[in-house]
Amino acid sequence: MKTDLQHLLQGALKSLEGSLLPQPVDPTWITVDRTRDAQHGDFASNIAMRLAKNVGRNPRELALAIIAALPANELVVKAEVAGAGFINFFLTKDLFAKELLRVHRAGDHYGRFDPPVRRKVLLEFVSANPTGPMHVGHGRQAAFGDALGRLLAAAGDDVTREYYINDAGRQTEILAVSVWLRYLEVCGETLVFPQNGYRGDYLLPVAKEFHARFGASWHHPAATVFADLPPDAPLGDKDQYIDALISRGRELLGADQWQIVLQQSIEAMLNEIRDDLEGYGVHFDRWTSEREFNASGAIDRALERLRKDDLLYTKDGAQWFRATRFGDDEDRVVVRDNGVTTYFASDIAYHLEKRERGFDTLINIFGADHHGYITRLRGGLQAFGHPGECLEVLLIQLVALFRNGEKLSMGKREANFVTLRQLRAEVGNDACRIFYLMRSNDQSLDFDLELAKSKSNENPVFYIQYAHARVASVMKELAARSLAYDPTAAADIVATQGAHLLSGAHAEAMLSCLSRYPEVIRQAAAQRAPHALVHYLKELATTLHAFYNAERVLVPENDLRQARVYALLAVQQALRNGLGILGASAPETM
Repeated sequence: MKTDLQHLLQGALKSLEGSLLPQPVDPTWITVDRTRDAQHGDFASNIAMRLAKNVGRNPRELALAIIAALPANELVVKAEVAGAGFINFFLTKDLFAKELLRVHRAGDHYGRFDPPVRRKVLLEFVSANPTGPMHVGHGRQAAFGDALGRLLAAAGDDVTREYYINDAGRQTEILAVSVWLRYLEVCGETLVFPQNGYRGDYLLPVAKEFHARFGASWHHPAATVFADLPPDAPLGDKDQYIDALISRGRELLGADQWQIVLQQSIEAMLNEIRDDLEGYGVHFDRWTSEREFNASGAIDRALERLRKDDLLYTKDGAQWFRATRFGDDEDRVVVRDNGVTTYFASDIAYHLEKRERGFDTLINIFGADHHGYITRLRGGLQAFGHPGECLEVLLIQLVALFRNGEKLSMGKREANFVTLRQLRAEVGNDACRIFYLMRSNDQSLDFDLELAKSKSNENPVFYIQYAHARVASVMKELAARSLAYDPTAAADIVATQGAHLLSGAHAEAMLSCLSRYPEVIRQAAAQRAPHALVHYLKELATTLHAFYNAERVLVPENDLRQARVYALLAVQQALRNGLGILGASAPETM
């Protein structure tokens, strides 16, 4: 409906070109919003107030001219000027009936948009280090990224979902030495695990599998492994100690065997992550290996382009990118004095490669601690001639789990954390995903485990899904009573009598809320706000429950029954479509 009104206004403004309007009006200036008070109509626009100064006209005078120029239509019963120059629209009463017909015609496609040209969007999310299982923080990133991808696709974008595998660097070396030490324990060695290692029990199955596959080929006595190492924390430096252990492992196993340990450890953790995400209903179109990307020569090619454009310089033996030219607060090292490229060099080369693949918009979903990356990554793109605004970085704030009012403590390195798999097993995928999405990504989230499992109206997941199941129960009762329902006949009844049969406060509130669904999809996508869809579905469920409790649906009168069932099925369709975008199921029974 908003889109229809915008088109009407656009037609009126076009007819005023050359008279009141000296030049065409940018269509993006034409905004239409629902009114908060029905006395002021159904929708309102401030377009006259926005244009008045530029065209040298009084806003109210211009608003009257726009109303007079509105094309003939069956949508608007009345349009009037209010306040300083608002245009209020009063819509025909059978509008909701027409929307019901539109819902039934569109079905699963209702609320989706098919623009003539689709924007190509690359959505990168999760991208967790393959050093352990997915934890609850990753779960929020996965739920948000997947829901955002579905929203953008529903709004008309061509979305590719990508996972960047951080399989290069020191953290994977720490993983490899941690797995090797667990393997030595499986071989019967007794040892004290390093403070900076990955100490979780999740590595034991990996070590046992390696022992079954490779036998004792990696076995060395613990006394040999730990001989003459610097002290570990708290007496010494834990970073120096773990680095010394990595060097010892490489020395004892040899370069080739160490690479096998490293690669097999990464692959084992990556398989765990893939399986967990698959069970969570999160799918990626592409998995990019940092190790393979670095070996492709892309970083060297990117640095050479910067060098040719005089955007690199040497200082203290290192090579620096002139990041301050592009808004950063300091220049950034891209090649260290030892000749090793930095993570930043890899990042800007990777984002250049994304653009070279033809994507219009790059969206990265990062943890909250990555705030400082935004300006420097955009600066890197600008250095290669791409607009900085083509990159969006959305930050996910932390998650705190609560059980019976008590906050659970978590820490990954100490293996004191709740895995995503454990959370899914306890509360289920649907509750897991929707609870993660109830708040904006830039707000911290308190996840109440007991509420998520409860079957009560206080649980928004249960409340929304129960509304969907309630309609299914109506259809079962309809069949049980041998009452007639013919969807074709119901459509004809609604088309001709809908405004009368579906009148009343509860029906109109439900149908008005239903008609907002396409708007919510577009707005939530534009604002990168899946939580807005969660809140809308809860509101839609509320209107359905209120209508069901106030109005008898399975009445003896055929036309009234057909119309009310038709309306409930349309609301059920919107609930199902919305739950699908959130990655949740739409159960028939609860």
